[in-house]
Amino acid sequence: MAYKNQQAFIDALEKAGELIRISTYVNPHLEIAEITDRISKSGNGGKAILFENTGYDFPVLMNAYGSEKRMCMALGVSELDDVAREIESLFHLLSSPKESIMDKLKVLPKLGQFASWMPKVKKGRGECQEVVMSTPDITKVPVITCWPKDGGPFVTLPVIHTKDPLTKARNVGMYRMQVFGPTLTGMHWHKHKVSAKHFAEYKKLNKRMPVAVALGGDPVYAYSATAPLPENVDEYMLAGFLRKRKVELVKCITQPDVEVPADADFIIEGYVDPSDELIWEGPFGDHTGYYSLPDWYPRFHITAITHKKNAVYPATIVGIPPQEDAWLGKATERIFLAPIKMTMVPEITDMDMPVEGVFHNLVITEIKKDYAGQGQKVMNAMWGAGQMMFNKILVLTSKETTATSGWKISDYLPLSQQVFRNLNPATDIYFSTGPMDVLDHSCSKLGFGGKMCIDGTAKMPEEMDDSYVWDAPISQSALSSENIRRSFPEIAAVNSSLPALNIPVLIIAVQKNRPGHIGELHTALCKLPEMASIKLVLYVEHTVDANDLATALWRFCNNLDPKRDHYLAKWPNSASPHQYQACMGLDGTRKTKELDNFQRDWPNIIVANEETIRSVDEKWNALGIGPFIPSPSLKFKGQMYGEEAVVN
Repeated sequence: MAYKNQQAFIDALEKAGELIRISTYVNPHLEIAEITDRISKSGNGGKAILFENTGYDFPVLMNAYGSEKRMCMALGVSELDDVAREIESLFHLLSSPKESIMDKLKVLPKLGQFASWMPKVKKGRGECQEVVMSTPDITKVPVITCWPKDGGPFVTLPVIHTKDPLTKARNVGMYRMQVFGPTLTGMHWHKHKVSAKHFAEYKKLNKRMPVAVALGGDPVYAYSATAPLPENVDEYMLAGFLRKRKVELVKCITQPDVEVPADADFIIEGYVDPSDELIWEGPFGDHTGYYSLPDWYPRFHITAITHKKNAVYPATIVGIPPQEDAWLGKATERIFLAPIKMTMVPEITDMDMPVEGVFHNLVITEIKKDYAGQGQKVMNAMWGAGQMMFNKILVLTSKETTATSGWKISDYLPLSQQVFRNLNPATDIYFSTGPMDVLDHSCSKLGFGGKMCIDGTAKMPEEMDDSYVWDAPISQSALSSENIRRSFPEIAAVNSSLPALNIPVLIIAVQKNRPGHIGELHTALCKLPEMASIKLVLYVEHTVDANDLATALWRFCNNLDPKRDHYLAKWPNSASPHQYQACMGLDGTRKTKELDNFQRDWPNIIVANEETIRSVDEKWNALGIGPFIPSPSLKFKGQMYGEEAVVN
């Protein structure tokens, strides 16, 4: 369904009991983010929040997409899989043989629907241009500062419009914008992004690049801006398909070559000049849960700001998961499963991106397996599929087992049991290198690093290596965590709960103290009798609670470069000396120059500071939003490096 504008979406959220209003004054500098962090982590994504008293002329809408229900409401569907099913149905209809006149006539209504989804530029001004600032000044808009070490306030939900100067093809993307002054922000587009390619073309022409930023309007615009579409597909065609009504656009006032949604709440017009010096932007508390490091980015010069009457400023925070962006990612996971399956990897039957993997770090894929080597075929296809090229850890499982047992790949307990039952860590884990998200701090080189595929599919006879064998899974009581810690005093904690669930994996928190420490420790550890049936050991920093599975996996996935940080131990089986056992160790600890010859800066995790936590604590009762919720940042006390540690 189409929402007339953002206010219509807010009204729908409130009617559904999915919105809370806060009329007490809340400071956009850190306090809005801290309250949102508490609400969004309070269970099932909490509620959307409308901050009505910000000290500015405009309210602030937060956490609008922060649950499955609200994400479905934004897209106008009952469940996210509805969109994938519709795409698949369209694909089959258009690609099926058309042998009779009736077959051809069946397609005509769908072709008409395609036309109805295409964006349309209308004459005159739009709702987004009801008010024109006499002098543009973005500091009069309640742009929030999310985290204490952020470089400044950032626009976090900008729908950014650019055009190729040669083809005039439009791109709509979402790139954060740091505010530096009334008419100056950064433009944080990464080198892989289409807008960055547009900018490169303007550089060749030595021409200013017109840019326009929309905020608000139909909520589907923000989602479409994040969607991993091919370069030649207009994001507003996707938006039209999702809302079942074409997007109406109007020309900008000072940048008339760019069109923007007529129903947006705010439009920020301007340009990027290729002759400008770049600006030092960041750091920024990012979706990885770590601060992204500062770097040089283009300057965006603001030439006009327009807005609708009674505009609401939409924003989001990103940080330690789960956050609102997890549901934007979940929508992409479900919606784009169909195109990937139909065009590139037909054997895929399901896909899941766990929250702890922050989209790209961990992806689970289920396939229908028919022949030996099919797992490797899927691995290579996935790493070549659009933004899936940034994936770090790919886990494969087989459809045959899930189909007979009735569980889904999002049921992580039976999934893990199946994967490790089928896994030989010596032969079924594959390593590669390739493009990585530039926000991945674990790579030795910016934007380039290691990848890993764990092939947990049922193996064909050709894929079996009979020289390896494992003892029966051991119970938790047989696995002595105390003995492991006594043997290795540098080990701070051992999570030995998984073997009791027939998952032969340990998570070990360790304090490194010398170069090569993890590799040496893993080799020595695997000589203990307790390790007889363990196939995988995940090493995390000693400050991480190894028994908090979600947090440990999040820290581990962020801090691992699989190709660089893996260690395979191999030894003769006690009952059959001609056969071997093996255990893979993966080093998900912090990397330093002294101990790991790691030359890049290592960022800190994102937490609120003591002053903000205390300020929100003191005003909580006045907010009128229910029982007190402590700051999620307190959980990470003692897990920081240096001055950023949170204290009570």
